[in-house]
Amino acid sequence: MAHKPNFLILMADQLGASALPAYGNRVARTPHLDALAENGVVFQSAYCNSPLCAPSRLVFLTGRLPSAIGAFDNAAELPADVPTFAHYLRFAGYRTVLSGKMHFCGPDQLHGFEERLTTDIYPADFGWTPDWANFADRPSWYHNMDSVMRAGPCVRTNQIDFDDEVVFQAKRRLFDIARGNDPRPFCMVVSLTHPHDPFAIPLEYWSRYEDADVDMPRVQLAPEDLDPHSRRLRYVCGVDAQPVTAERIRAARHAYYGAVSYVDDQFGSILKALAEARLAEDTIVILLADHGEMLGERGLWYKMSFFEPASRIPLLVHAPRRFTPGTVARSVSSVDLLPTLAEIAGDGQAPRYATELEGRSLLPHLERRGGHDEVLGEYLGEGAVAPIVMIRRGPHKFVHCPTDPDQLYDLTQDPDELYNLAGRDQESSARFRAEVRKLWSLDLLNAQVLASQRRRRLVASALRLGKQTSWDYQPTVDASRQYVRNSKTLDEIEAAARFPRSP
Repeated sequence: MAHKPNFLILMADQLGASALPAYGNRVARTPHLDALAENGVVFQSAYCNSPLCAPSRLVFLTGRLPSAIGAFDNAAELPADVPTFAHYLRFAGYRTVLSGKMHFCGPDQLHGFEERLTTDIYPADFGWTPDWANFADRPSWYHNMDSVMRAGPCVRTNQIDFDDEVVFQAKRRLFDIARGNDPRPFCMVVSLTHPHDPFAIPLEYWSRYEDADVDMPRVQLAPEDLDPHSRRLRYVCGVDAQPVTAERIRAARHAYYGAVSYVDDQFGSILKALAEARLAEDTIVILLADHGEMLGERGLWYKMSFFEPASRIPLLVHAPRRFTPGTVARSVSSVDLLPTLAEIAGDGQAPRYATELEGRSLLPHLERRGGHDEVLGEYLGEGAVAPIVMIRRGPHKFVHCPTDPDQLYDLTQDPDELYNLAGRDQESSARFRAEVRKLWSLDLLNAQVLASQRRRRLVASALRLGKQTSWDYQPTVDASRQYVRNSKTLDEIEAAARFPRSP
């Protein structure tokens, strides 16, 4: 087997690009990620393809847009016959490992990963299926403003429990790989749930920031000045039911920055373990997020929108011996990760893909020989009542929904997306609308989403009755093979577990 690099993919949840110093933020303290960016390739205009957890992650795994794989919302099941990069890398001779969140719903909880080290923080059933046909009924399980209203320091949360376990298991497996005899390269995905809300973080991280240091939202708009989808988001998240004071906004942003520093510490700890395991030189490290966080901009919170804070993500590729550090200005997206990993694993040659891909390899960007400048996006989840699609190319972002007025922004001149050009630049708007008609059959997609919602709501309701069998992933641990056992002599066990080996 030709020498192939390892991949360590670090994913954060709800980490917007604008929250990191590598992208111009002047508040956040992230020394480990700063160092990663300084010696890596920083994609300055990277996006998620769907600003919601599960759809974005399934896009990242498959190289397909949500509409191509039924990844409509946070209760969508990825069919087991859809190849992920874990499948392709296993064919290429890789050991594939997942530690942390991936938001798989349904019976298949591996999707090509050979090892899964933890369960998920979120349920694997269909209980979180939206209902576009009954938009007025706010789902009880979805985001509300309690996270903002109760923002502040804490001692412990579900998310701290989860992410601490994710990091511990990932570091342990790195050392297992280093002292093991498996000659295969590895691809390990480590996926944290921070800095996702709720906005609560231990005092250690809260105390790294003073209230006076925390910046406030740049764009503040009255609800009546918002676009229709933004007004729907305010409704579905209960923003208007619990008016938010400036004090609460600052507290939520304060806690978010603390959570960003927590993520930085955790990823720094993993990178330290990678180096101590003597694996760093042969490992390509990739940092990204599933989507961003509005954090009060435009009076909006969380994600679910194609505005920059929610849809623009960090994307860093650290492999200074392979790719010259620097920046890439062209627009790319999460859907491009699968073909990138597959081509690197194939020594620059694309494998024979079993399905059509919407993603395109980032190798040309990484090797400074051009590359595409285009992002396609789809939002089909909570707060929508019809498909919302987005095209990002050159300076422009175009957002279209059959029920809403079009939105067209020139991000070079208007980075805060304050001036909708759709009514003024008729020529560009018409060109984008024609492209939307060519790329999507929105009436068909709308019918597919509604039919999927009906099926999943029925299945979820039925499975709550009588005997219940969980799809949640159960990590398996064989205690008979851990620590000191009588299968080998004590000297053999201690010698095999010591790293590096004693001379």
